[in-house]
Amino acid sequence: MQIVSLPYSLNSATAFATVADLPAPVWLDSGRPLSNGRFDIISADPLNTLELSAESPEPFLQLDDLTCELCPQDRDSQLPFCGGAIGYAGYELGVEGNYLPADTRSTDLPAGYFGLYGWAYIADHQLGSSHLVFHPACPGRQVRELTRRFESVEWVKPLMPGKFRLLAPFEHELSASDYCVRIERILEYIAAGDIYQANFTQRFCAPYEGDLFGAYLALRTRAAGPFSAYMKLPQGSLLSMSPERFIRADGSSLRTEPIKGTAARVTDPVKDQRAASILQKSPKDRAENLMIVDLLRNDFSKLCRSGSVRVPELFQLASFANVHHLVSVITGEMPEDAAYSDLLTACFPGGSITGAPKRRSMEVIRELESSPRGIYCGSIGYISSCGRADTNIAIRTFSASNGRMTCAAGGGIVADSDPADEHRECLAKVRLLLDTAEQFLC
Repeated sequence: MQIVSLPYSLNSATAFATVADLPAPVWLDSGRPLSNGRFDIISADPLNTLELSAESPEPFLQLDDLTCELCPQDRDSQLPFCGGAIGYAGYELGVEGNYLPADTRSTDLPAGYFGLYGWAYIADHQLGSSHLVFHPACPGRQVRELTRRFESVEWVKPLMPGKFRLLAPFEHELSASDYCVRIERILEYIAAGDIYQANFTQRFCAPYEGDLFGAYLALRTRAAGPFSAYMKLPQGSLLSMSPERFIRADGSSLRTEPIKGTAARVTDPVKDQRAASILQKSPKDRAENLMIVDLLRNDFSKLCRSGSVRVPELFQLASFANVHHLVSVITGEMPEDAAYSDLLTACFPGGSITGAPKRRSMEVIRELESSPRGIYCGSIGYISSCGRADTNIAIRTFSASNGRMTCAAGGGIVADSDPADEHRECLAKVRLLLDTAEQFLC
């Protein structure tokens, strides 16, 4: 493994722009300075790619085959990534592992896409360091070209992205009344004992033209989360402002951080603190969170060593630009012979965006949601050849393709959910994103 030190900079947008002309550029974004994420990971020009459809058999086994093309590297305590797979798995890739028939409804982008990247630019905002990291499989010409590009970067020079505009406001997939009718149906399923909780969502869509990276930069200045990401693919782009981690692996050690429980933020500091306090004490929101904690403990237990699954943090408050959330933490230990792809097979999609029990809630979601989710509620992240991996839950996320930009929002429905309140919560989660994008209305 070859490492080239670079001047430390918070200006990771310029680092991405340095390689944005190369195939399949990707930025796993810490969200700094708005958020408190630690690493920015940027790469482009993959050695190989994997595209998955909703009907792909054993999709995560195929992902394992891709990552095995790079020889393992020793773990460095300061480097999260030293060559490996970066990409996304859309929600529909999880149906096979939950014994459901494939969802063949069309989406704008592939159900999953991963590149095998032999290098990365990594900014560590905790240590204040930046490096180029090259896996031994990275061709010498690529090492020389990338080193030349990054050593000539003017880090303080203002970045001028291309122009972006929406051609119309975002259209809601469901009216308020339609949304409430479907919540009532979920409540009937809960009353009948079919499920305890289901995460119901809807989509919002608008036509656009221009530079999506410019749109991403505007969005991240107002709504970036610690697990944000921007990916430019042959078929379109992903723009994620995710606040939620799915699963981090450091060797055999695992950690997942589900979000469940939401309160809209308000501008008055006193009222905002009151809203946060009410959320932390809310029996409904705590129950909603606890159901998902139990589900994820069960998912981890499918693969983790017996007795290793723990819940070190429960109902912690996390505040973001537009909402407060309750976040819990579950940890576990994988067997030495298990791979991250095995973990995805056992746990994907994340329980915080399905419901409990998972399989039946996913059946209810399929019945009541009007369209497939695609990247929304899937995961974006990396699997490194050094035994580390990290993925997000792709909420607060746009997909863009063929002149159409789409995002989605929803919430967990439990027995004491009020349909009108749930509709308001759905809009509160997505309002900041839509308002920011609609500033570019022509």
